[in-house]
Amino acid sequence: MKHLLLVHHSQTGSTAALAQAVLDGARDEAISGVELRVASPLSADAEDLRWADAVILGTPENFGYMSGALKYFFDRIYYPCLDHTQGLPYALVIKAGNDGSGALTSVRRIVTGLRWREVQAPVIVSGEVNAAGLAACRELGMAIAAGLEAGLF
Repeated sequence: MKHLLLVHHSQTGSTAALAQAVLDGARDEAISGVELRVASPLSADAEDLRWADAVILGTPENFGYMSGALKYFFDRIYYPCLDHTQGLPYALVIKAGNDGSGALTSVRRIVTGLRWREVQAPVIVSGEVNAAGLAACRELGMAIAAGLEAGLF
């Protein structure tokens, strides 16, 4: 059994809706060999990451940056995970008020230091959450879970 961790933060519910779509995709009935764990960045810790075979991060774009909660998560896990999660496959979902580029850059800067491996293009949903954004998140969740199950990463 492979392990997929979803760490996401949502203040208004928009990022939570995208995270739910990710979960729906990862829980697709065609995928059976993946166990899911969902955690808030305020409570997720290094043990959650050591458990995971892949991680999906979800964040709103706040002031052109990732959420403070996700930054707090990275602050707490960075050194405890630095030598233990190198090569960890990850994907990213951003609920953007603008273009999401600041949030994307800030997350990539940290995961580059952790030496994680981006295995799916980020999903950035700008403006209101819509059917296309939800579908893209569902596809991302399904792709990561199916990739884990198939041993692609």
